[in-house]
Amino acid sequence: MRAPVFLLLGVAAACATTPPEIGEPGASVADSGQEASYKAALAKVSQHREVYSELDTRFFTAATYQSAEFREARVRRQASFQLWPAEKLDQALAQERAEAAQTYEVVFGLLLVDRRYDDFDTKNSSWRLSLSTEQGEVTPTAIRRIGRGSEALRAYYPYMGDFWVAYAAQFPVTVGGKPLAGPSSRALTFKMGSTQGQAEMSFPLEPAATPGAPLSPSGAPPAGVAR
Repeated sequence: MRAPVFLLLGVAAACATTPPEIGEPGASVADSGQEASYKAALAKVSQHREVYSELDTRFFTAATYQSAEFREARVRRQASFQLWPAEKLDQALAQERAEAAQTYEVVFGLLLVDRRYDDFDTKNSSWRLSLSTEQGEVTPTAIRRIGRGSEALRAYYPYMGDFWVAYAAQFPVTVGGKPLAGPSSRALTFKMGSTQGQAEMSFPLEPAATPGAPLSPSGAPPAGVAR
């Protein structure tokens, strides 16, 4: 199964500046305002990188920081697709609020030329992941393999092509007994590195942003996120 990936990367060429789009686009919601709001929320907390060795592509990667604002946008999008009742939406928002209070989470995906290095969730992974601010650096408490990119996954993360693999990494909210994001913190920096190369992506934080920022109930959408 590795041959198609090599062929597709060859078509993409070493000078590519964006991840190759492989597979049918993900679904969109019928309301154009909702769709635009979600895309804006996604763009605010997502970045991508391409890593090369001379003229050879090593991997494409992209990541999305699960901020409080984006968590709400994602949940509301899922509710719209699946026609959730208000009670289910409120429960899902409450669960996201609880999780956000306990951890930072980054969902990321990769298109690796050499799939032997697709081992982020193994005990002796060849990769090291970290999240940092000027306060210090933390490493994951858990890394979960979401699975291969699909049309369904691209409804939420459009960069997850058919040959990509998606993961979710959770990080502690404190370092050395202090909040990882202090009052003056402006960004979270996500790093990954191995013999295959290194990538670094930074996600903006609102002033004094901390995990546990409130998510509004189903009857009160936040500014910029349409129901």
